Amino acid sequence: MFASLGIDLPTGILLCLALLLALSFEFVNGFHDTANAVATVIYTNSLKPTQAVVWSGLWNLIGVLTSSGAVAFGIVALLPVELVINVGSGAGFAMVFSLLLSAIIWNLGTWYLGLPASSSHTLIGSIVGVGLMNSLLSPDSAFGDGVNWAKVGDTVKALFFSPIIGFVAAGALLLLAKSLLRNPALFKAPEGKAPPPGWIRALLVFTCTGVSFAHGSNDGQKGMGLVVLILVGIVPAGFALNLQTSADTLAKIRTSGAAFEQSLQKSGMNASLQDDIDANKTLTTYLRKGAIAPETMPALEAVNRRVMAGLADINDLAVVPGAQRRILRLNIYLVSETLAKMIKAKKLPATLDADALSAYQKNLKGVTSFIPIWVKVAIALALGLGTMVGWQRIVVTVGEKIGKAHLTYGQGAAAEIVTFGTIEAADMLGLPVSTTHILSSGIAGAMVANGSGIQGPTVRNILLAWVLTLPVCVILGAALFGAGLLVVFRVLGVH
Repeated sequence: MFASLGIDLPTGILLCLALLLALSFEFVNGFHDTANAVATVIYTNSLKPTQAVVWSGLWNLIGVLTSSGAVAFGIVALLPVELVINVGSGAGFAMVFSLLLSAIIWNLGTWYLGLPASSSHTLIGSIVGVGLMNSLLSPDSAFGDGVNWAKVGDTVKALFFSPIIGFVAAGALLLLAKSLLRNPALFKAPEGKAPPPGWIRALLVFTCTGVSFAHGSNDGQKGMGLVVLILVGIVPAGFALNLQTSADTLAKIRTSGAAFEQSLQKSGMNASLQDDIDANKTLTTYLRKGAIAPETMPALEAVNRRVMAGLADINDLAVVPGAQRRILRLNIYLVSETLAKMIKAKKLPATLDADALSAYQKNLKGVTSFIPIWVKVAIALALGLGTMVGWQRIVVTVGEKIGKAHLTYGQGAAAEIVTFGTIEAADMLGLPVSTTHILSSGIAGAMVANGSGIQGPTVRNILLAWVLTLPVCVILGAALFGAGLLVVFRVLGVH
């Protein structure tokens, strides 16, 4: 079976284990995070627990299937560039295993304690840990090189501000609803096991649906990005390039690439033989450190020339021999990511057309940044099934232990509306945010706005879990990556 994929038995076993870990992460993510979405409908008696988790699981699945992929590749952008480029190497295997294992370990630990911690924080902390250990073990790197600090900073800001937005916005929305909606039924707590009036029940089911869909569309992408990375590294013949790229797009790439090459040569930035030999290393160093050196532009010209040679007279990427697809992907990736970084930092030479290069970069990115439909389906099923299992611990915390009074219909609706809106905004920006943080803080904000009060010990424990998640996962990711390198190099003999 593995021979048909062009890989040997040990590599095939590692492939299966890596895919199993990625799906396990999403399964745990399902019952760890999505429990937040069903807490309100369960504690307001709008849906029975079984109905709620099945309904939420279905909409998580739909959210994954309709997602754009922006968050998926945002997560991949956090990884050390040299490990992304060489993900099929022993170090690449160690990276994938260590970051997934550390994320699963912390998620299971906080779930067991009933603490709604963030799967996003968990994964990002693990990625930073891998990057730090990788830089520590690389003789030609300073400590911290290879970690995409700018992208980490953007992501951490989103994760930091989203719960503040959840707390303030949910409280404000509840107060606004009280001033505009005079029906007191919306602001009462459930009486016994009786369901709420029909219109309130419809509202709460709708908000649960929205949060479940948004969770799938955002959190589900994290696993998709990692699965694609695994497939590209281990089975490049099938997944290194987007074989669905149209002939028209390939023609546009050739035209834009040729114009780019001519512009570089006219500006005197064409590569010498020595530049061509060291081009990959030069661009990798630029992507890792972000500093343009005199040899950066000649190296970019050299790699772009290789892209043009690899795509010459190609109208269907399926005709590119399997053995050449990894090399072509590497060249396209280096040009695309280098241009993207220069454009964002506004570091392009004045002689170049920024708008034309932006269009060129987007077309190039589409050749390497894609998600096969079966990957979406697999992640969707893992996340959806996870939603239906093990949800009780987090639901009890969110529904009973944050506020001092029972959750009212209005409080639950306010928290979920804000959560849905915040996650959808993050999706459009390609930022991973925490459903857990937003919804938990939204319920706390609604409790405070209502004068219900919050339970200090529970909130303190939740905040402690939030504060500890990043540093603990950084340490876990770094330690497991170091140990993983030892295993793949010395024990399994994978290089």
